Amino acid sequence: MRIISGKYKGRKIVAPKKLPVRPTTDLAKESLFNILNNQFYFDEIIVLDLFSGTGNISYEFASRGCTQLTAVDGDYGCVNFIKKTAKEFDFNITSIKSDVFKFLEKTPIQATIIFADPPYNFSDEQFATISNLVFTNNLLEESGYLIIEHSAHTKLEKLKNFSFSKKYGGCVFSFFEHPEADNEYNNN
Repeated sequence: MRIISGKYKGRKIVAPKKLPVRPTTDLAKESLFNILNNQFYFDEIIVLDLFSGTGNISYEFASRGCTQLTAVDGDYGCVNFIKKTAKEFDFNITSIKSDVFKFLEKTPIQATIIFADPPYNFSDEQFATISNLVFTNNLLEESGYLIIEHSAHTKLEKLKNFSFSKKYGGCVFSFFEHPEADNEYNNN
C-alpha cells in the first residue's frame, strides 16, 4: 500500500502478509479523500478508524495533517503494526486493541469522521449495529460523517441516518450523518 497524498505522498508501507486484512485500494482511497478534501481541514478534525487493519486510512489522514486519530482493531498484530508504523512516520495515532462494538459502547470520543471498514461478510445486523452505536452514543460531531466501507453486494441505504454512497469497483463507501447536518453532499 502507499500513501497517496500529503506530507508522505508516494511512501510505500509494507504490511506483514500474516495480518487478516483487506486494505482499501488506492483508487477507492483517492476517490474517498477527494470527497473529504472538499469538506474538511484535516488539521482540525478528529478521526476514529474502526476495523483499522493495517492502518491504511489512518496513515492517509495523518499524512494530510490530522493529529487526532484513534485506530481500533481486534487483532493484536494489526494494532502492533499500526503502532510501529506511526512511530516510524511520527504520526500521532492512538492504536487500540478492542472489539469495535465494545469500544463504541464505552468510548467518550466524539469524532468528526468515523471510518469503519469491517469484514465484507458482515451481516446486515452487524452493519446496522455500527451505525446504531455511533448515533445512539452521540459519537459523531454534527458536521461529520460516519463512513462504512462495504462490498457492492451489501445495501445500507435503508439504515437510519444514511445520506449517500459512492461506488468504486467492488467497493462502496456509505456515508451517514445527522439529519440536521448541512454537508455539501447531503441528500445527493
